[in-house]
Order: sequence, then C-alpha cells, then structure tokens
Amino acid sequence: MNTIQQAIELAEKNETEKALALLSDYQKNADDDSLFQIAELYLQWGFLIESRTILEQLIEKYPEETSLKLTLSDIFIESEEDELAITILNEIPEEDEGYVQALIQLADLYQAQGLFEVSEQKLLEAKHIDPQESVIDFALGELFFSIGEYLKAINYYERVYAKAKEIGNVAIEDRLGEAYAAAGEYEKALEFYKEEEDPEPDNLFKYGITAHQADRNDIAIKAWEHVLEIDQDYYAAYTQLANVYKEQGTLEEAYKVAEQGLERDSYQKELYFLAGDIAHQLGRNAESEEYVRQAIALEPDYKEAVLFLIELLKAREAFDEIVELIQSIKNSGAEDALYDWELAKAYVEIESFGDALNSYQEAYTSLQHDSDFLNEYGYFLTEEGRLQEAIPVLKAYLGQQPIDEDVREHVERLEQDLL
Repeated sequence: MNTIQQAIELAEKNETEKALALLSDYQKNADDDSLFQIAELYLQWGFLIESRTILEQLIEKYPEETSLKLTLSDIFIESEEDELAITILNEIPEEDEGYVQALIQLADLYQAQGLFEVSEQKLLEAKHIDPQESVIDFALGELFFSIGEYLKAINYYERVYAKAKEIGNVAIEDRLGEAYAAAGEYEKALEFYKEEEDPEPDNLFKYGITAHQADRNDIAIKAWEHVLEIDQDYYAAYTQLANVYKEQGTLEEAYKVAEQGLERDSYQKELYFLAGDIAHQLGRNAESEEYVRQAIALEPDYKEAVLFLIELLKAREAFDEIVELIQSIKNSGAEDALYDWELAKAYVEIESFGDALNSYQEAYTSLQHDSDFLNEYGYFLTEEGRLQEAIPVLKAYLGQQPIDEDVREHVERLEQDLL
C-alpha cells in the first residue's frame, strides 16, 4: 500500500492528525504527480493553505498545466478570493482542453458578482465550443432562473432533461417544476413535481405550493399531509395546510392542524395568529384572543395581529385593555400611526379626552392624507371646542372628498361661529 492510500485510510478512520503527519513527511520526497494528489487531498479535507502552497510550487514548474490552475482556482473560490480565481482562469488559453471548464467557472464567479451579462457571454462561448455539454445548458438554466427569465431557463432545463435527469445531485424535474411555477404555468409545473417512492420533504412541500397555485387543493393537501408524515417538524407545512383548509371552509380541520403545529413548536408567531383567526371564525373568541396574544408576545410589532386583537377587544368593549395593549407595544419600541389612531379612539371611549388629543396629534403627521382619519379627527376637535384647529383639518378632508356636502356645511357653520 502506498503512502497516499495509507493517509486516505487513516482519514476514513477519523485519524486525521496521523494522516496529515504522514503526508507532510512524505511530500518532502514525493514526485510531482504524488504532490498533486496530496494537494487534492488537502483541498478535499479543507486544508486550503497546505494545498495552495503545493499547487503554487507546481505551477512554477509547469506553468502550462491547466489542471493545476483549475484546482488552484477552486481554492481561491473556497477562500472567497474571487479576483485571484478570475485572474488565473483567464490565463487558460482558448486552445487548451480545460478552456471550457474555465469558462464555466468564470461564469459562476461573474454571476456571484452580479455581472449577469458577462456570465451569460462566458457560458454561450462555452456552448459554442461544446454545444452538446449538458453542464453548460444547466448552468445557463440556473443563470436565467436566478435573474427571473424563467422561459429562457425552462428552455435550457428542458435540453438537459432530454439527456440527464440529474446534474451535480440536482434533480432536473425539480428545477423544471420550480421554473414553470415561477412562470405561472402551474399545470405544467405539476407534471414535474411527481411523488417519488422516497420523496424529499422540500420537494413535496414545493409540489403542494404549485398545486395550490393551480387551484388543485386536493393535491396540495395530500402533498403537505405527506410532508408531515415524513417530518413532523416541517413547520411551514402546518401553516400552509391549515390555510388551505381555512380557504375551503373546513375550519375544524384547519384549527386542528394549527394546534398540532403549535404543539411541535411554540415559537411560530404566524401559526399562533392563524389559530387565533380560525378560532374567531369558529366563534371561540376567548381562545382566539389567547392565541393572538401569544403571537404578539413573540413579536410585539406584529401589526396584523395587533390590529386583529384590537378588533376583538372592541367587540367586547374592553377599551381599557386596548389602551394597555397599545401602550405596551409602544413601550417595546414599536411605532405606527395606526396604533396612535386606535389609542386615540380607545381614550375617547373611556372619556380620557386629553390623552385622546395627544394620540390624535401623534397620528396626524403620518395620517394627514387619510380622509377617514381627517374626518374623525376634525369632528373630535369640534367636540372638544377647538374650532380653529378643527376647520383646517376638515378642509384638508374636503380636499380629498370634495363631494361630502355634510362636512362642507359643518365647516361653514364652524366658520360662522368664529365670526
């Protein structure tokens, strides 16, 4: 058994230090072919500096050896030294047999830098040299998918699919399914999201999303239920499944799924809110309120949940609780004019008019173009006897709603009262 094979076997037994010591001692007298094998092993094991040192020494001896430059470029890429990788790849001449591989790597680097046109040019040049290479078609598909040109991506994925079902451990069926779905061709996408004998949860989940977008909720439900059979901790599936049951009006099923999801993970704010929404539709308002409060506890500035809870509290005329809720949210650092408006309305209900005025004034800066707010604020100022402030607010409202004759007459009366 040669020394390199011994080192490999040691590494496979997790005796990495012994393997490295063996190679370090051996490389002092190793021939160049063996040194290259050692460099590749170092790269494979993640010892980039050691691999780079050997490769740079070999390139000094063999400056025309493309395999050395391609391997060194891999190290530069791993080390996030993209410019060095680009430089060494650009040194490979067109007539070299490694030129196409260099173009593919360059395209990937330029794509990572956002230079999509340059990346495309490199890949098209590679395709011109080797038009039958599926890896190039796949790279073009990936490029166009990444920039949202889904029909172009589909064209190249289809070319790959005609020859190979997988490239670099990527299933082309999955890519075609995603691309067709992104292009809005959901029925076509479904043809590629096929349930395998041993399906991956991520693929099944995407299959369900695509089916839902194609209005095939029967398929979506089956897919997401299957996801949860495979992985009970796939939290996004609980939300999607509960939502689709809710859309179909099967609220008890939706509620059950949401509760199951929360039993698995009590830190899913969206699922708490969804459970609260469904409970409300089922007439279980106490449960609804509790779930929504849990969502807000996880994120105090969960605006949709906050406004939903405020409506629940209004329904049972719990205006003191609305004040307490909004003050707590504002104390956490959350700021929103709608919170100030709701706070003002709650203060009015509990007849704390000075506090209501302050909240209306805070909301005014952001809501001065909201006609409903201006109308309400203007009438509040009128009732508080602040006519000089009420008139410009109501005139601003009329600027947005000029056909409201009741408000126009009200403003005219206010102006007469000030004479």
